[in-house]
Amino acid sequence: MLYHLYELNYAALGPARATADAYRLLFRNPLNPAAHTPLGRTASAALELFERSTRRYRKPDWDIETTDVDGREVAVRERVLVKKPFCHLVHFERDLPARQRRKDAKLLLVAPLAGHYPTLLRGTVRDLLPHYEVYVTEWQDARFVPRGEGLFGLDDYIDYVIEFLRMFRGDVHVMAVCQPTVPVFAAVALMEASGDRDVPRSMILMAGPIDTRKNPTAVNRFAETKPLSWFSNNAITQVPWPYPGMMRLVYPGFLQLSGFMGMNIDRHLTAHRNLFHNLVRGDGDSADKHRDFYDEFLAVMDLTADYYLQTIETVFLEHKLPRGLMVHRNTKIDPSKIKRVALMTVEGEKDDISGIGQTEAAHALSINLPEELREHHVQPGVGHYGVFNGSRFRAEIVPKIRVFTEAHEPFKGVLARAFSLTG
Repeated sequence: MLYHLYELNYAALGPARATADAYRLLFRNPLNPAAHTPLGRTASAALELFERSTRRYRKPDWDIETTDVDGREVAVRERVLVKKPFCHLVHFERDLPARQRRKDAKLLLVAPLAGHYPTLLRGTVRDLLPHYEVYVTEWQDARFVPRGEGLFGLDDYIDYVIEFLRMFRGDVHVMAVCQPTVPVFAAVALMEASGDRDVPRSMILMAGPIDTRKNPTAVNRFAETKPLSWFSNNAITQVPWPYPGMMRLVYPGFLQLSGFMGMNIDRHLTAHRNLFHNLVRGDGDSADKHRDFYDEFLAVMDLTADYYLQTIETVFLEHKLPRGLMVHRNTKIDPSKIKRVALMTVEGEKDDISGIGQTEAAHALSINLPEELREHHVQPGVGHYGVFNGSRFRAEIVPKIRVFTEAHEPFKGVLARAFSLTG
């Protein structure tokens, strides 16, 4: 009933929201004398805050139209390569000659399925495009997936990753950001255990919960204080009519958003108060920055109940991967089988979501991986999002990733090793 009550409340506010938006436009119209008065600007600002606070934010666009390759601006086109019920594989195709595209390494970016849309990695994709052929997992909102498409759990997530990796016939590097570090690590371990020839050249795990027992954060400690039944009873509800996923059990986006906001409620209240004052002052640039951030941050998607509860149990409550207890469709996941896929882990010094050491734990689990196939980097001065987005990611982390992946490209890797021996 919780989802139904939420929808009822949203619908009930519809007329007020539409009225507020209409009057906001009236008070912003330069032909209206009141628009040039403090009273008019104050009214317009208050109406905008009401409208933005009661609206539902839809999936943002990627909005990546160009990139810079070797000092030249080239067009970028989104191309959906695979459409599966719960995920699309998107290629950001650069308008380059085929020879140039073949020269650059392929990188599969596995986006988090943790509430926000994959477009949260827009900055990550932009910073990688000058150097790689980038492919991204675009997870779908569960409320729009009909029940007839079946369930989606953690095993299905791993299946999707393996299927996408096999498409590249081994000619790809895989990067997992935050939540997908566990299923990507598990997928590679399964492929290695079966002797799969299509394993990726390398995997880069960034700020993820491989072992949340190490340096636990407030998020980890909260999860450990609750039994799985608490999450099932308090976080799971049914998708209501008229969505295509009607009656599917989900962890709804609006509940996730309340959790995101609650973690830093003072900061969010201050940001909205600043938006109000900036609108009254006419500081359009600051207001636009606020809108851009919150249009992304407030856009959330529903997660299937099976996937959410299995992830909570496996990763945060039982720590099954580091304890050697994680199973995929009755097959034990054994990281010691990883011997061919180079491993790079990246963490942020100030990460308050995935503490230092949680991602690095992947190295300790990969006991048979040769030393020359390992690398670990802790980025000073950045929190969770700074690990994969922002100026330091662009200026300091991306160059390290490039060096790492180039060392594990067949031809470039041979040259790099030869140079190190003769240099």
